Amino acid sequence: MYNYLRELTNEAKSVGLAVVVWAYPRGSSLSKDGETAMDVVAYAAHISAELGAHIIKVKVPTAHIEQPDAKKVYDKYQIKIDTLADRIRHVVQSTFNGRRIVIFSGGATKGTDEVLEEIRGIHAGGGFGSIMGRNVFQRPKKDALALLGQAMDIFKV
Repeated sequence: MYNYLRELTNEAKSVGLAVVVWAYPRGSSLSKDGETAMDVVAYAAHISAELGAHIIKVKVPTAHIEQPDAKKVYDKYQIKIDTLADRIRHVVQSTFNGRRIVIFSGGATKGTDEVLEEIRGIHAGGGFGSIMGRNVFQRPKKDALALLGQAMDIFKV
């Protein structure tokens, strides 16, 4: 898949198109928790950047570390992953120190307070936004518009 993505990236760039990659790690070598593990999400973002993506969409990382060897590195270099902002910052840093746009998936349907708290963490960590479609469109229009307004207010600061 890496080679195929590289070919698509080169073709898109040859005609002046931006490259957007949804980097959602999956597979038999990952646990279900591993799909959103800090080390796995950061690596997915990094590989996407290396393969030429301009905009990278990943899931919001958890504090779980999937790979034992990665855990040793996170511990040795005291990489902060305690808060959502810490984890977002690390994912953004993994894309050539923030030289790529990183957008985070909105995930499963959540309550308003939980959605806004996640958006605050994404903003505080230097993320470029949240794709929050299901958390908006599964609400009554009035509530959806209010939530979008609150989200935009967070990113205005």
